[in-house]
Amino acid sequence: MSKQVHLTISGLVQGVFFRASASQRARGLKLAGFVRNLSDGKVEIVAVGEEEALNKMIDWSHKGPLGAYVDHIEIQWSEPTGTFDRFQIR
Repeated sequence: MSKQVHLTISGLVQGVFFRASASQRARGLKLAGFVRNLSDGKVEIVAVGEEEALNKMIDWSHKGPLGAYVDHIEIQWSEPTGTFDRFQIR
């Protein structure tokens, strides 16, 4: 059963290839959704897929790519909206 998770990641997460790395990880986990930089220096991820894969994405997001420093993640679970058919960088 698919679920949706919304992550807001703060720390040193822009300028360290976080979006590209997150996209690669999400695609490897067969997730749909998007990742984007926010104007306040945070990164936002919305992902849809199986709960086990989403938990792996959350675990990865706590570290991010080499060079990133994550100090906080806000996690919000919800039902999928049916909006996403692939994972994109925005």
